[in-house]
Amino acid sequence: MIAILLLLAAALVLAGCDSRQGTAETSPVGGNPRHGADLIVKSNCGLCHEIPGIAGAEGHVGPSLDHMAIRTIIAGFLPNTPENMRAWIRNPQAAVPGNAMPNMELKDDEAEDITAYLYTLR
Repeated sequence: MIAILLLLAAALVLAGCDSRQGTAETSPVGGNPRHGADLIVKSNCGLCHEIPGIAGAEGHVGPSLDHMAIRTIIAGFLPNTPENMRAWIRNPQAAVPGNAMPNMELKDDEAEDITAYLYTLR
């Protein structure tokens, strides 16, 4: 009986060990990572970026978004914080006018969900 309980406990621990992408409905940085992944697909972010966990996201116009959660800066100078990430995703032209990233016309909650997904990429 103890062996069965230990196996069940080990299975639960291992189920939470995927460091590449979150599966929770909410994130410590706010937002819903699953919905963020869906929005990344819907917004065609993968046409310009390589994005781990997103099928077909193999673009090379913008930078790869691999390890986005542990990067120091966003867009070359913004400290990588959830607030800055949301602001950048929401309106990149306000942060750096004329940069290559288009304004995707995202709502605040959509930018929050995409941020939640990107913060799962360690």
